[in-house]
Amino acid sequence: MQVGKSFHGERRALTDPSKNGVGTGFFQPAKPTLWVSAGLVALFSSLTLIFPTIASSVLASARVWTLSQFDWLFAVTPVLALTACIFFAVSPVGGIRLGGADAQPEFSRASWIAMLFAAGVGIGFMFYGTTEPLAYYSDWAGAPLATQAGSPEARRLAFSATLFHWGLAPWAIYATVGLALGYSTYNCNLPLSIRSAFFPIFGDGVFSWRGALVDLFATVSTIFGLATTIGIGATQASAGLSHLIGAEGATATPYAVIALITGAAIISVLRGVNDGVRWLSNFNLALALILLAFVVAVGPTIDIIAGVARNSVAYVMDTPALTAWLGRPDVNWFHDWTIFYWAWWISWSPFVGLFIARISKGRTIREFVVIILFAPTMIAAIWFTAFGETAIQQFEAGSGALAGGISDASLTLFQMLAVLPGAAVTSAIAMALLIVFIVTSADSGALVLERLNATGRDEPSLKLRVFWTLMLGSTAAALLLGGGVSALQTLQAAVIVAALPFTIIIILITLALVMALSQQKR
Repeated sequence: MQVGKSFHGERRALTDPSKNGVGTGFFQPAKPTLWVSAGLVALFSSLTLIFPTIASSVLASARVWTLSQFDWLFAVTPVLALTACIFFAVSPVGGIRLGGADAQPEFSRASWIAMLFAAGVGIGFMFYGTTEPLAYYSDWAGAPLATQAGSPEARRLAFSATLFHWGLAPWAIYATVGLALGYSTYNCNLPLSIRSAFFPIFGDGVFSWRGALVDLFATVSTIFGLATTIGIGATQASAGLSHLIGAEGATATPYAVIALITGAAIISVLRGVNDGVRWLSNFNLALALILLAFVVAVGPTIDIIAGVARNSVAYVMDTPALTAWLGRPDVNWFHDWTIFYWAWWISWSPFVGLFIARISKGRTIREFVVIILFAPTMIAAIWFTAFGETAIQQFEAGSGALAGGISDASLTLFQMLAVLPGAAVTSAIAMALLIVFIVTSADSGALVLERLNATGRDEPSLKLRVFWTLMLGSTAAALLLGGGVSALQTLQAAVIVAALPFTIIIILITLALVMALSQQKR
């Protein structure tokens, strides 16, 4: 099909309920992806619980095969997404407003950024903010570019590699998916669903099995991405709780935490987006800023302040070497860290992209891209420098539990805080922040899953959002149980395998968005 007049003309016909059964931006026919995706995930969870050893072995083998064959595809995708975002921001299409020239934002910019932060990175900041820079510097689990542990080069790369994983390129993945969905929904009156982004390529095929297949992959990718995050967050929360109350070895704790998170997420679901997700997101950001300010104030303040600029420059300078996937001296580190991160971000992209689209009506494309790329990256530079620099200096000085390096990644944050004043209070704040971050992700994830599998309702179904919340909790618990002592590796394997099909979908979404915007009348 042709793009341009033909694209917009066919779009109007497809959104005419008298002709296609599609009205007010949502699909009318019951979508088979709801039951197929739920059935597949339920089957996987059941088999994992029944045959945990076999499930863990199969996932590990699938991970090895995926990395050996497609590490290049994972490495290329963020680069393509970032290139497209730069084009959208600097070209004339940047002035296009999502929803039309008269559209106004539903949320304030502060609340908008808070929701981006809470939905997109909050749990990762809590788990990896202290652990990742120290892990690279001390060579706890490999070092970027095979640097010598404890060397000046290792210190520089500890931060530049961390920012590489949390900066512009991965956020470009979110921005590309979110922009494609926002444009197709608010400017082309198509349903708020991943399949709609493919209209410039598929035409009315988005309403056929091809569109259903896209939404199916998006649903499965989202479930495993979110389940991985919930599992990692629950592991850290349970480890922190056991550490604080002196109950190490309480193996049931992670599952109790998942149950608590699932119940709290259901309560948030029932409160709706404005009273649920927005309130939690604003609370999250405020509490995170308090914890960050405390670490900056009582930690190595001067080094942290100077380090933000220094690490940001190093991040830009080291990005080409960290991006390359051929002839690397650190293949194992590259697979264990960078490719896992790219797979994790990709698996989250249908969830975060759709959620960003949902809250971004009224923003221009230029504002959309610039804020989504740079606001989280700036926050990451400050956050990882503050927590990472404090942890590294404790390691170098032989202070506290980190004197011997990382013993348990789930405990690193709490061990770092234990050396600082008011450890009991700050650790409690960190626990609360971690749990609320997970609840926010589960709540917004359930909303996205409901929209991906919408059956014609203009308003989200509370029953289905509760159903998806329960599915997320049960899948996270199944992955943890199936992983046993290697639960984190099992979570990583699941997300890498699940993200592979959606990597191709993201590349096609980027192409379709370029096609659609290049024909936009300006």
